[in-house]
Amino acid sequence: MLMKAASQSLTEQLSARFAERIRSRLLAPGARLPSVRLCAEQQGVSVSTVVAAYDQLLAQGLVVARKNRGFFVRDASLNAASAPAAKAPAAAHTGKHGAAQAADLAPLGAWSTASWMATRQAPVDATALIRGMFHKVSNKPQPGMGVFPPDWLETTFMPAAVRKVTSVSALRDFSLQYGEPMGDSGLRRALSQKLSALNVHAVPEQIITTVGATHALDIVSRTLLRAGDCVMVEEPGWAVEFARLDALGMRILPVPRRADGPDLEVMAQYCEIHQPKLFVSVSVFHNPTGYCLTPGSAHRVLQLAMQHNFHIVEDDTYSHLAPEHATRLCSLDGLQRTIYVSGFAKILAPGWRVGFMAAPPDLVERLLDTKLLATLTTPALLEKALAWCIDQGQLRRHAERIRTRLDAARARSVKLAIAHGCNFATEPAGLFGWVDTGVDTDALAQRMLDEGYLIAPGALFHAVRAPSTLMRINFATTQEAAFWKVFARLRDAVK
Repeated sequence: MLMKAASQSLTEQLSARFAERIRSRLLAPGARLPSVRLCAEQQGVSVSTVVAAYDQLLAQGLVVARKNRGFFVRDASLNAASAPAAKAPAAAHTGKHGAAQAADLAPLGAWSTASWMATRQAPVDATALIRGMFHKVSNKPQPGMGVFPPDWLETTFMPAAVRKVTSVSALRDFSLQYGEPMGDSGLRRALSQKLSALNVHAVPEQIITTVGATHALDIVSRTLLRAGDCVMVEEPGWAVEFARLDALGMRILPVPRRADGPDLEVMAQYCEIHQPKLFVSVSVFHNPTGYCLTPGSAHRVLQLAMQHNFHIVEDDTYSHLAPEHATRLCSLDGLQRTIYVSGFAKILAPGWRVGFMAAPPDLVERLLDTKLLATLTTPALLEKALAWCIDQGQLRRHAERIRTRLDAARARSVKLAIAHGCNFATEPAGLFGWVDTGVDTDALAQRMLDEGYLIAPGALFHAVRAPSTLMRINFATTQEAAFWKVFARLRDAVK
């Protein structure tokens, strides 16, 4: 609620609150502001106060007014105020929990690449999610965040590793020249040994380091794809991946993710109709569902890849949280049509931005060329420090501690979610929970922001944004009753 203050009127407070959210992209371009009456009710102010606040936002050029529709965040890049939204051809309509209707796949095949490019919707605005994730909403634990809280990641061995590799002689050896194009050789040897424990066999010459796992995914896309190419991506899935591929001009083919793996029937139809060039998959602790791939599903996916000549990029970002025996496409395929991608931001050091990929031998040089054009090399200092952490067993022991702590947090979060009227759409596992709230989580998200909580609405995890009652929670940041009490109160208000 807004409070009367000598320094700012209620109108100024409300206008400033919306302006700050728009500038930080917590309200994305094109998003609709609450109606005047609803906003007045939510904030406990008069209708005239809201009208005046919205007028200030109009004067600042932050929103546009549409007759009989309301106020919308201005999208400077698309002139959204005057142009109606283009309607994209149907790719795969999804039901409540993401099940595609196979009958809707065929019409997309009638569209040429040119016509699809001309009529596709505006890019998925995942940048709003990214900015929101790194924008300090409050000092409260944030359920929408995709990382562990900083205090979970605090260690003594990481500073020791940095000191180890920054002695005077070491700095002289590698700081005054560019690092190795493929990445630090010591780290690549350590990664090769680490992968062998997962039954993914890759010699150091098959491994390329990157600036985080996202950079590795981008290198793969820019190497193997051209604008207009079709890419299969699991849905629900990581919003950033949908947006990144869309920005590159790719045709996104959403594949419903089931408990055992991707929907094989939908994949087979896509292959027959669209000849996709790539499939992007999270086999272990899929984000946001927590699903893990089964061996039977994995074998069928690899058969489709061989039969229809597409590559698979397997994002194993959550490998540090999973058992080593978990099914991975790369271990079954032997890095023939698969490319393995992972990193250390989730488990160790988000700020170090160290990731890597392991690729088939015949793709290594092409992938390396793409990396060199973008970043030349990657930071040798942090790569050497990470290699030391792996070689000394520090990373393994740290991951074990995190898994133990996460198991306890998950148990508490699940009990609290159920006690406050939520259902889990999927079996709770890994870092994230896929929760059915019973209300539109886009509408809920703005009310939660008023209370200092950032949540991740289910609509963000689909290729084409549509209202959803689901939200993704981070088990590490939702184990306190205070959050769930606020959630339940605001959810009931949205109802």
